[in-house]
Order: sequence, then C-alpha cells, then structure tokens
Amino acid sequence: MPGLIPCPPQIWLAVSPVDMRKGADGLSAIVQQALGHTPCAGSASVFRNRAGNRLKLLLWDGNGVWLCQRRLHRG
Repeated sequence: MPGLIPCPPQIWLAVSPVDMRKGADGLSAIVQQALGHTPCAGSASVFRNRAGNRLKLLLWDGNGVWLCQRRLHRG
C-alpha cells in the first residue's frame, strides 16, 4: 500500500474564499455549482478562507470523500 490517498489527476483551486464551517456536503455543492465539476471524478479541490490562513482539500478516492484541513502559520 503506497499511500492512503491516491495522487489526483487534476487539482482545482477555488479562488473565492469559502466559509470554513462547511463540511464535505457543502464543499461538494461548491465544486458542482461554482467549479462546474463533479466531486466524485477523482480530482482534488482546494478551498481557502478569507484570511488565507486555512485550507481545505476535498478528494474522492473511489470509496468516499477525504476532507483535509490545514492551518497555516507565519514564521
């Protein structure tokens, strides 16, 4: 088993900030409506908050959705 999460063929970046309280269902709706893609196509979608210090990654692995969050710090 090389890794838990497969390498996505494409990575889509949502340039408009999103509400970080959204979960997998809310972010999947943004992928469908704003980006025009299906969340279960295998591509990864990256979202950021207004301040730019938090990221969320939404990724379909064939069995379900991975939702990863990262807090960015300066220095």
